[in-house]
Amino acid sequence: MTEHIRVDGERLWRSIMEMAEIGATANGGSHRLTLSDEDKLARDLFAGWCADAGLALTVDQMGDMFARRDGSDAARAPVGMGSHLDTQPYGGRFDGVFGVMAGLEVIRTLNDHGVMTVAALEVVNWTNEEGARFAPSMLASGVYGGVFDLDWAQSRQAVDSGAALIDELKRIGYYGEADLRAHEFSAFFECHIEQGPILDSAGISVGVVNAAQGFRWYDIKLEGFASHTGSTPMPGRRNALLGLARVAQAVDDIAHEYAPLARGTVGSQVAVEPGSRNVIPGAVEFTVDLRHPSAATLDAMDAALRAVCAETAADIGLELTLEQISDTVPVAFDEGCVAAVKRACERLGVSHQTITSGAGHDACYIAKRTPAAMLFAPCKDGVSHHESESAEPEYLEAVCNALLHAVLDIAGVKA
Repeated sequence: MTEHIRVDGERLWRSIMEMAEIGATANGGSHRLTLSDEDKLARDLFAGWCADAGLALTVDQMGDMFARRDGSDAARAPVGMGSHLDTQPYGGRFDGVFGVMAGLEVIRTLNDHGVMTVAALEVVNWTNEEGARFAPSMLASGVYGGVFDLDWAQSRQAVDSGAALIDELKRIGYYGEADLRAHEFSAFFECHIEQGPILDSAGISVGVVNAAQGFRWYDIKLEGFASHTGSTPMPGRRNALLGLARVAQAVDDIAHEYAPLARGTVGSQVAVEPGSRNVIPGAVEFTVDLRHPSAATLDAMDAALRAVCAETAADIGLELTLEQISDTVPVAFDEGCVAAVKRACERLGVSHQTITSGAGHDACYIAKRTPAAMLFAPCKDGVSHHESESAEPEYLEAVCNALLHAVLDIAGVKA
């Protein structure tokens, strides 16, 4: 009785575009960092849309927003859908936002057709998925999955102001009383743009995500000695920036050593002291990101990174501080949820392909506690985390329709 139902693709697109106006950049992107004033406006807009759709909104201690549509069986845990509303600095219009808007569009479509599910449905906006303002990424979903301690997560400091996350939640009015760790789902689905070129290059409409590679984040500091560039001889210099250069090259080498699946990056958050052109850099702080779908290979990459950092520090005469702040293990998504997405694609007659995610997502941590899966939409040339990030409306609509029918499959429809 629900096979004919389809989402309103134009309404989905309008919602994404309206959300993109908050924090819009001159080059067509979005700049909406976690718990910023722009994030508050985005949350307010989402909350208003949820109220219009008749949803009951709950906010937890990490600022996560749960918008609930009741089902006919109150004893069943809800089926969740969602992603995040925060963006990278000068990022794109679709990363994260598409997943939240897709979940909302599913609810709106069911309202349009008067369909009640057996299990309740919830649309979720997870806090600080990007990790751009508060490290690490996927912070709130990590608390939900038992990876991070709540107090530790709430104490994380903003890179721009040093403010604690809990204080910023209170400042923008999105600190809630609900216990995140007590929340239950019967299943969870996250829609996202692929952030890679596979689907776009093949012209495939829907990526059925069955797994995600693991990644590890590090905060590293090298301390040497700042002195005059003209009067300090080259031998004996303790140049911290030279240490960074060697580590950066080594990170790239490590990734190539474990090609083709490995990824290794020194991020763009680099702080050099004292910040003068005629003073040898005395200290440098930077980040490293290592990724691979194999936990054993990640262990090997980790060991190589630690070794090269120690060797570099000893060679130049630097003090080394290395803190691993995130360890996201490779994830295999739930076979039942993945199968539901495949069945939905087959019923809809849309092209689809099984794919492994190269990026981390909230669903990776959620999968530690509840059956979960992801759906990918192609993005132009695989570009993401950039203002030029782009996705075609018809692909977003196809993925949202697959989400709708996968959710109906798992949640059940009241006769």
